[in-house]
Formats: sequence, C-alpha cells, structure tokens
Amino acid sequence: MAGAKLNPLLQKVALVRDDDFYMGLDDIAFRTCVQEKAHHSLEIQVCHAEHTGCEMFPQRPALVEHLLELWDRRGLSHELPEYRFARRLVDMANDYLNGRPIDLSSYAPRRLTPEEADRFDKILYGRRSVRAFDMERDVPDEMIDRLIDAALWAPNGGNMQPCRFLVIREKNEPGLFRGSDIPGGPVHIVIAVDTRGSRVMAQLHRGTVPPDEQLLSHRNTLLNCGAAGQNIVLAAHALGLSGVWLTFAGGMTERIARRFDLPDYIHLMTFIDVGYGVQTPVPPPKSTVSEAVLARV
Repeated sequence: MAGAKLNPLLQKVALVRDDDFYMGLDDIAFRTCVQEKAHHSLEIQVCHAEHTGCEMFPQRPALVEHLLELWDRRGLSHELPEYRFARRLVDMANDYLNGRPIDLSSYAPRRLTPEEADRFDKILYGRRSVRAFDMERDVPDEMIDRLIDAALWAPNGGNMQPCRFLVIREKNEPGLFRGSDIPGGPVHIVIAVDTRGSRVMAQLHRGTVPPDEQLLSHRNTLLNCGAAGQNIVLAAHALGLSGVWLTFAGGMTERIARRFDLPDYIHLMTFIDVGYGVQTPVPPPKSTVSEAVLARV
C-alpha cells in the first residue's frame, strides 16, 4: 500500500523504514513496531527529560505520531494497549517540549509496610515445586485467569509482550502431555512466544545491529518466558494453589502444536502444572549470598 514517506530526518533519527514497509506488515508485527518505537524513541527519553530537565529532540514524538497516523490508516482500534501507550507518550513529550509540566507523581512506587513486606516474603520463600495433585478438584477459570494476568505483568523486553499461553485441562485432553517425568497436574499452562514481533525487529534493524546484539532477541525470548513463569508460580502459591515448572520432553511440543493447529511463528517454550497439591516437599537448601555473588565493588 503506497503512502507518504517518512522524511529523511526521521529516518536518520530512528533507523525506520518507509510507509510501505510498515503497511505491509501483519497487525501483530506492526503493533510491535509501534511499541518498540514508543519505548526506545519516547518512553526512556521522556522519563529522563522529566527527571533531569535535559533537552529532548522534537523529532522523537513526530516519529511516533506518524506511526499512529499509519495505525489509523490500518483501521486498528484506539483501545489496543500499544496505541494508548504511544498516544500518551506523544502527548507527554509534546507537553514537555512546549514547557508544560509533566506530573508523574501518581505513579511513584510506595514503600511496602513491614506487614506487606512480611506477606511478600512468605510468598517468595514459602513457594515449593509440588508434583502431586488432587486430580478430582477443579481449579476455577477465574483463578487460572489471575495466574495468566500475573504473567502478563512480568517484565519483558521493550514491553513488546510476546508471551502467549495455552490452558489445557488434563481431563479434557488426557495423555496430551504424556512423556513428562511426573504424572502431571489437573491444569497445564503452556508458555509460548509469538515470534512475529522479534522477526520484524530483526528485519527492521538488519545491517545496523552488531552480531552480538542480534542474540538479544533470543535471550529476551527466554528471559520473557522465564519472568512470566516466575509470576505464575508465585501467584499460584499466593492463591493457595500448588505448581511445578516443567520441561517439554521429546515430541511433546510437536504433538501439542498439531492438536491446536498452531502456526509456525508460535514457539512453545515451557509449561507449568497447577492444581491443589497433596504433598509437602522438603524445602531445598539454597546457596548463600556470599557464595553466589562473584563480584562486589
């Protein structure tokens, strides 16, 4: 689809492509581009400028504003999170450039009270990997949704939110997870990643990113899924559920992908079994802080 090209100054500032490139992407890839540009071109700079009072380049909000014009040409909803976030950042940047104050005080973190910190410690240090469950006791969908929501609030690279999930009840798909090293729980939560965003990022920055940094996307994928998994098991423990983080055995990912007709850009990374536990694992000893820290300066 043809359209007005981004001016050369904007291209130089942000290493972006012309409109044809963006309009030729599928919706998920385009939304990822908008999120990435809003994050790297505006979010970091706006927060830094507001904190330090330093100058901010006026081309940065203009770039993201242009991508939002393309958003409208594509007919995407203004309710989608990438649009709402980018729109807010553009407005904040323009306020700053025009000398209007930006008030971020309502987002300032509040220190936990001692009682709240104690409850957090109980969740953090009390969680165990439980491998035996009451298979007759259902876990309500509302609780599963809270686990997924906790996973979505885990940190992820550029807030591009690539994690996707499959919620599979063993009673509805008996044997689908055969091959695991434990009998399995009543609910399997598969953590997957939609690679369309990382693929378009590689395409966008081809020839401009050093070879070592090209590994960042792969590293971020693993870290994103790990952070999501950590939030799931902690949230499960907080809700009175038990869980165990598991590794796919040979053939499992292919079998699951076939069963749900998953496209090739969805990669299954790991899974967590949750339910009401019927065993009490012994707390495993952990390394000491002094043993684990390799350097401190």
